[in-house]
Amino acid sequence: MSRPDPADFRKRFLARETLLGSFVKFPTGHSTEILGSVGFDFVVIDEEHGPFDRVATDQALVAARAARIAGLVRVPDVGRILGALDDGAAGVLVPHVSNARKAREVVAQCRYRGGARGFSNTTRAGDYGGRGFWTHVDRQDAEVAVLAMIEDVEALSCLPEIMSVDGLDGVFIGRGDLTVAMGATGLDSPDVQKAAEAILSAARAGGKSVCLMVANADEAAAWARRGASAFIVSSDQGLLRSAASKTATDFASMRKGTAP
Repeated sequence: MSRPDPADFRKRFLARETLLGSFVKFPTGHSTEILGSVGFDFVVIDEEHGPFDRVATDQALVAARAARIAGLVRVPDVGRILGALDDGAAGVLVPHVSNARKAREVVAQCRYRGGARGFSNTTRAGDYGGRGFWTHVDRQDAEVAVLAMIEDVEALSCLPEIMSVDGLDGVFIGRGDLTVAMGATGLDSPDVQKAAEAILSAARAGGKSVCLMVANADEAAAWARRGASAFIVSSDQGLLRSAASKTATDFASMRKGTAP
């Protein structure tokens, strides 16, 4: 089956194509390979909540390259951006971008021209020196996707300023963190829904693409009608737990000796 080039992830994200992804929390390459093989568009390697060090992230990004799936990295802080990009990440997802100053700092760490990214073309991103100096600079600046996570109450008061930051490609609506920060009853509470709608409206006005986590395709379709285009469904852990739980339930009657 023909697959889009993972290097085109940013282009597809900016074009508001419908993209399907999942978080990867197991610190190996296997989950990424599997998700790529079944047709997911991207994975988000979770350094924030998963047990990833630099070596484990590197291995997962090798698997992404092998499976021809875009490998993004959710970094725990701005200081981890450079390693993820040098190891070949298609982009980064940065938590707790609660103001425009933080958004500008994130963009600067992802860009060579006009930014502050430390240069090396002897990494996987630079084909281990196979790309010339300026070819590497231009391709990375063109291909690396920069996503800010909007998940703090503070961010809701300065959404237009965040969305106006040049070089920020899009935002992820962190409904889970917003729910906790607001003390709301759940993701579907009126306060969280109102916050999500405000983020979507600001993103539209600022020309930014929107990603968020959903439970299934029906929920994704509902958010797509509101302007979101990239969707993260569960994680490798969540998908495994769901499938394993169903299998355990299916076998429950046999284990109790009640099967015919």
